[in-house]
Amino acid sequence: MKGYMTIDNIPVEIHDERNILELIRKIGIELPTFCYYSELSIHGACRMCLVENEKGGLEAACSEPPRVGHKVWTNTARLRKYRKNILELLLSNHNRDCTVCNKSGECRLQDLALKFGIKNIRYLNTAYTPEPDESSASVSIDRSKCILCGDCIRVCNEIQNVGAIDFAFRGSQMKVATAFGVPMASSPCVGCGQCAAVCPTGAISVKNSLEAVWSDLLDKNTDVTVQIAPAVRVAIGKRMGFEEGQNALGLIVAALKRMGFVKVFDTTLGADMTVEEESKEFLKFVEKTHSLPLFTSCCPAWINYAEKRYPELMGNISTCKSPMQMFGALVKQYYKNNGKRHVHVAVMPCTAKKYEAVRPEFTCDGVPIVDHVLSTQELIRMIEQSGYQFNKLEPEAVDNPFGIVTGAGVIFGVSGGVTEAVLRTLTEDSSNATLLQTAMAGERGMEGLKELQVEYKGKTLSIAVVSGLGNVGRLLEDILSGKKVFDFVEVMACPGGCVCGAGQPYVPLSVKEIRGKGLYAIDKLMSYKRSSDNPLIEDIFSGILKGREHELLHVSYDSQEESTE
Repeated sequence: MKGYMTIDNIPVEIHDERNILELIRKIGIELPTFCYYSELSIHGACRMCLVENEKGGLEAACSEPPRVGHKVWTNTARLRKYRKNILELLLSNHNRDCTVCNKSGECRLQDLALKFGIKNIRYLNTAYTPEPDESSASVSIDRSKCILCGDCIRVCNEIQNVGAIDFAFRGSQMKVATAFGVPMASSPCVGCGQCAAVCPTGAISVKNSLEAVWSDLLDKNTDVTVQIAPAVRVAIGKRMGFEEGQNALGLIVAALKRMGFVKVFDTTLGADMTVEEESKEFLKFVEKTHSLPLFTSCCPAWINYAEKRYPELMGNISTCKSPMQMFGALVKQYYKNNGKRHVHVAVMPCTAKKYEAVRPEFTCDGVPIVDHVLSTQELIRMIEQSGYQFNKLEPEAVDNPFGIVTGAGVIFGVSGGVTEAVLRTLTEDSSNATLLQTAMAGERGMEGLKELQVEYKGKTLSIAVVSGLGNVGRLLEDILSGKKVFDFVEVMACPGGCVCGAGQPYVPLSVKEIRGKGLYAIDKLMSYKRSSDNPLIEDIFSGILKGREHELLHVSYDSQEESTE
């Protein structure tokens, strides 16, 4: 559409904007919303984005398409009154114990109440008595803080295709609930946490593990080690005063060491180990006749989704543990005769990793491989609680003896990274030209589904890279029906991969792409590009892990057959 629309007396050219709200934001006006996300369907529930037209009518900017010649105002006296009234009504049905809320300081409702100067609530507080649901290992539920925006429901249904929650009851009794009101842990929830990522208040939040970690850190009889996932380093910077996508690993290491962690490691080495094991498994797999592909196993939300929705596919999921668990097993072996109590922490972009850590399959010599999982959001709070000024720290390196990593491991944090890392290992030629050719094979990018074909020793390998469980479900139906045939499928539950994990500070998908580019930029600066070139790998396999490689680096789930098809 070509032409102009007038917003606050400013002519604005219309291009391909879906609604007036997008047009308003294009000219730098941040109209308040609770229920609008560009990736989700239009809901129009909160009415905060109302604009006034030249006839005095009110329109919801999120659901009205731009029209040539149309005139609207965004900040009239009438609109200000309406917005303040909406905020008062929401607050009158809201648990206002903000100081003890997980979302305090990051809550959209709290933020707008401050901006609009809400000092007194004229209405009786009719909020629920708090109904906390702490059954999930990944997220915490407090319905007394819900404003019924529906964001969590839409992301669960439209993007993830899980359908764990929906609106229940009507009128003043309406609430977001699981089917039949069962606890979240008993619902179809897979722990991806995307509901918590879009929740504007503290109704759904990432499960908090900070106190347990602080307790172990402050115990003089305990050595606490920590590993940092690749995606974390490019997501923390914006909240800490840096550019989005900037590599902040050195500063994270410095902060963690000052907090008392005895060793700070990089999970990227675990990714290198995963590439080596998964590549071997894939080469054996393609030698056999198969009608179904080999699926990756790095993402715990995907594993949970497959167990609940497609148990018949469990035998075709790689037996490799995730990089977090592989590296955790390595660290636990290294410290097992240390003489002191040892606790290992993982800083992850993912809420499902919290669930993975407590699964009974992930123990080593009778103890959990990873004792605590912190999200990137929790790491930020931990740094803030410690009082260290992040931007004034001097960067430090990760610790030995596990300090050598490769670019292939780093790119695990973005959709397509696992596939590219495996292809690099399968390609004997490590020249820059070959690596560039591999990068251009079609696995990069934030698209929900990417399909590519690769030549390998006279065979044409068909590969799919899929992210976002809604896309996963559609692809699996095509595979099971025989409509599509693949040899290898990389699966990430979160759209765009780990850089878009629910444990990361939330940004729109368009901005998350910057994080992915940040990982590829780090990869370019790495001395080693292929996991197979990492000199530590051979030492680890012939040393610490010798004789226990399969036991420590592979896993079998109850629903998983001993061998793939």
